[in-house]
Amino acid sequence: MAERRPGFVPAIWCLVAALLFGATTPASKALVYDLGPLLLSGLLYLGAALAVVIPATRAMRRREHRGLRGVDRTRLLGAVVCGGVIGPVLLLLALSRAPASSVSLWLTLETVATAILARAFFNEYLGTRAWLATGLVVIASVVISDPGQGGLVATGLVALACIAWGLDNNFTSVIEGLTTAEITFWKGLVAGATTLIAGLALGARASAVEVGAALAIGALGYGASLVLYVAGAQQLGATRSQLVFSTAPLFGVAVATLFFGEIVGGQHAVAIGLMASAIWLLSRDVHTHAHRHETIVHTHWHRGGDGHHDHAHPGEGAEAPSSRAWHQHEHRHDAVVHAHPHWPDLHHRHPHKDEPEPE
Repeated sequence: MAERRPGFVPAIWCLVAALLFGATTPASKALVYDLGPLLLSGLLYLGAALAVVIPATRAMRRREHRGLRGVDRTRLLGAVVCGGVIGPVLLLLALSRAPASSVSLWLTLETVATAILARAFFNEYLGTRAWLATGLVVIASVVISDPGQGGLVATGLVALACIAWGLDNNFTSVIEGLTTAEITFWKGLVAGATTLIAGLALGARASAVEVGAALAIGALGYGASLVLYVAGAQQLGATRSQLVFSTAPLFGVAVATLFFGEIVGGQHAVAIGLMASAIWLLSRDVHTHAHRHETIVHTHWHRGGDGHHDHAHPGEGAEAPSSRAWHQHEHRHDAVVHAHPHWPDLHHRHPHKDEPEPE
């Protein structure tokens, strides 16, 4: 049976995630002046936790009292601290100094940070096309980075936020012991509570209407967006999923222009063209070689017919796995050595030197 590449559907998940998150940036700007960055960040992430509390609770009950592996606990903690506390606070501080349209486009630097960190520390393979795509994103970021629109301080804050989210993206994409809803819930709950308490301690306050608005924005822009993004990242790898997700700033610009009256220029069109070219290049960066898989038990979204997920399900015949829709549950992989086109998903974070010969 021919093995399918994972690309199209997970890429759509990341694109929808980008739409939801991109709209959050200008929507948050309408609240940041009154609530402050810490209180608003806390409410946004608590909204994310509320959005997934039911599926996350069900998943935790199914797992009963089994604990997480130490490595997954470390990855989850890193994702929560970097992506749920440091990144959002830095972003909201930048929003208090610069127009939402500029901040939205500066966020393309997150893709660059994700790629460099993925290659350096997370064993993610990046070919020539991937590095060229990353370079195009750098150029696009330079094209639309205008220090006059908020100053170097705002630009620096966004750059630091992008590094924090780059770490978050890589940590999140390799968590194997939790469902996507659980990852979103814990990140939202811990990060939201931390920044909310800090904001209240510093005197920030919000009306009931503002709290409701922030929770709603967080539920969609952080909660639903993160669930979709994590599912895509586990299939495509941190860099490829982030490159698709890098379209979020473009959605942010559209919202800022349509609803907040901010003006965009010709450089934005250039940036759009460069990022579209980068996405096309990265989609072509698939490679094939012999590689070994060790025995593993983990949880992520998957479907049959890809050479890895042809396990049987209760009440189904032998042919059912290849035709199943995308679903998520704990499953086991036996050790195998084979060769096929692949991207650095959860199953393909292997070294690329001295590869074993296929059997």
